[in-house]
This record gives sequence, C-alpha cells and structure tokens, in this order.
Amino acid sequence: MLSRTVSSVVLAISLLMALCGPVVAAEPLSMTEIVPGVFVHKGAYEDVNPHNRGDISNIGFIVGDKAVAVIDTGNARLLGDDLRAAIKSKTNLPIAYVINTHAHPDHIFGNAAFKDDKPEFVGHAKLEAAMRTKAPYYLQTLKTFVGEAATNGIEIIPPTKTVKPGEPITLDLGGRRLTVTAYPAAHSESDVTVFDDKTDTLWTGDLLFVDRVPAIDGSILGWVKVIAELKKIPAARAVPGHGPAVVPWPQSLSGEERYFGLLLKDIRAIQKAHGKIEEATKTAGTEDKDHWALFDDYNGRNVTAAYTELEWE
Repeated sequence: MLSRTVSSVVLAISLLMALCGPVVAAEPLSMTEIVPGVFVHKGAYEDVNPHNRGDISNIGFIVGDKAVAVIDTGNARLLGDDLRAAIKSKTNLPIAYVINTHAHPDHIFGNAAFKDDKPEFVGHAKLEAAMRTKAPYYLQTLKTFVGEAATNGIEIIPPTKTVKPGEPITLDLGGRRLTVTAYPAAHSESDVTVFDDKTDTLWTGDLLFVDRVPAIDGSILGWVKVIAELKKIPAARAVPGHGPAVVPWPQSLSGEERYFGLLLKDIRAIQKAHGKIEEATKTAGTEDKDHWALFDDYNGRNVTAAYTELEWE
C-alpha cells in the first residue's frame, strides 16, 4: 500500500512538472554598480528570441539606507526572479517600491516576482490602461518569439501609486530621495523618469535610446518636446532604457535629437511634394542608418507612426 501511495505521489509530481516545466532556481542577473548604491543590468541589443529570454532592456535597482527601489522588471517572470535574486545578493533591506517606467512588456512582465515583498508599484497615471489594453498582444508576441514557457508566471500588476504629468512625486529610501516624473505622450503614453538626488543619476526608461534605434509608440512631436524638458534635469549621468548601462548627461540625447530631426525633415518634404507613405518608409531617416542597431527593423515603423501624426499638423 505504501509503495502504491509513493508511486501515486511520484506520478502526480511528474505530471505537474510536465505541465509547468522544470522548477528552475533564480540566478542573480549580472549587475553593474554604476555609482554607489545604483545597480544596472544591461539588456541585449536584439529583438526578443529564445536565446536572450526577452532580456533586451536595462533594468535594475537603487539601494537606500532603509529600503530598495526596483526600476523595471524585465520581459518575463523568470527575469524578475533573477533580478530579485540579484537584489538579495547585495542587500537584505526591504523592497519598498517597484517603478515601471512605461507599459512595454520588457519593463513590466517581471513584476510578479516582487508581489510577496508587498511594495508600492509606481507608474504613470495612464500605465494601468495601457497595460490592460496591450498585454494580450504582448503575451502572444512573447509566446511566439521566445516560447510558451516564457509567459509562465506573468501577471499584469497595475500601479498602486500613480504619477501625473506636472505632478512629480518623491520616494524616500532613507538618505536617498527619488523623484518620479510623468510626461505627456512621447515614446509611449505612459513614460516616467526616476532621478536619484544622492548621485545625480537619471533613469530615463525608453525616453532615451543609445546605440539601439528609438521606437515610437506615442508621439514624435511629443517626444521632441519631452527631450527639451529632460535637458533641464540636473543629472550627471543617465541609465537609458536601451543602450549602455550608463551614459553622460545630457549629451547622450544627441543621437535621438539628430534622428528625430531627420525623420521630421524627410517626412515633411515628402508630404509637401504629395508623396506617399510607402515612399517615406523606404527613404525617410535612412541617412542615419549607420548610427543605430536594429535600424531596418524599426525605422519603417517609426516613419509610419510619424507620417500619420504629421498629416494632422
């Protein structure tokens, strides 16, 4: 009887593993401490694929005297687990905040890894609506390009603390204050930045791309205006959403400014000559091609978004 019971238990466990996949212990992500207490994991300059597990964006955390703030959580629950393991390898302080810089999946899909820490989830006032609207598409995309297992454990966790444009908030980590600022539509509809006053370090989310071509999912005209606002922030360095772990500020904005300027000039010229959008997608912005990774993958989409917006000028 005992042998039969044990066999039943083993079978049940085997079936569970077959359904859920093997249990994999979290392994700390590689982190760079760019200044004391500020840790960044650099994502790959790639689109999501099975080899990179969707690990394509810069994510990390900031350690104060009393608590920790997480800045974005990666493209899968497993990445969130590995980020949490990296935090616990550096400090035993509580994780008080998880800040999502916008609603794109490579910045929010690891949120569930931090649920048991009971942090405040912080984001733009429009973040929840963007999460709810786009999550089904993002989940299907992750499943298609990385694999079905990549979606295991993902939960859409909306912010419990929100930030509106023109009404920044301050988070106290103990001896270290973070200013979270929200913006009108730019890269997306739900962009925020995080400024660490102790080290003058600015986390830009995807308002700043360096080396990897920017992706427009909001408004090119809005993004140009936001760049002008970002320049006023007295940071010494920045952590871009995509690019190196740390870049000088504000000169690191020059690539985006040049690229957006070209797009606007080229598209307006084509529209003035009564050209069609198909022409624009083949030629607009291409003068800047050699400056960017993934240019061919994203420039056409950017041109389409910008062309449609500029038609309403």
